[in-house]
Amino acid sequence: QLVESGGGSVQAGGSLRLSCAASGYTYSMGWFRQAPGKEREAVAALFTGDGSTYYHDSVKGRFTLSQDKDKDTIYLQMNSLTPEDAAMYYCAARPRWPGGDWRLPSTYNTWGQGTQVTVS
Repeated sequence: QLVESGGGSVQAGGSLRLSCAASGYTYSMGWFRQAPGKEREAVAALFTGDGSTYYHDSVKGRFTLSQDKDKDTIYLQMNSLTPEDAAMYYCAARPRWPGGDWRLPSTYNTWGQGTQVTVS
């Protein structure tokens, strides 16, 4: 089970921090977003073992993904937000196998309920 929090409304250039708490150990966790009329796209992912992170090109340098291993929680710090970042953000977790491209939603087997991010 994944529980997200931290969405909200912010002006362009502002910041938000999203949190996603897992109910236990996960091999990899990530954030996806989906705007109305668009496909769900990967934003960032983290491998909990070594803490390595991966980002969509559009958010590199603005978003930072981190984890608190003791709490099985990841955090997505989003800075310099633009209207293009507005979407429903979903946390997801996936097991080690079968693996695959971190950007593919099909490789994740657990999803949160989503948290809305609005940028005006």
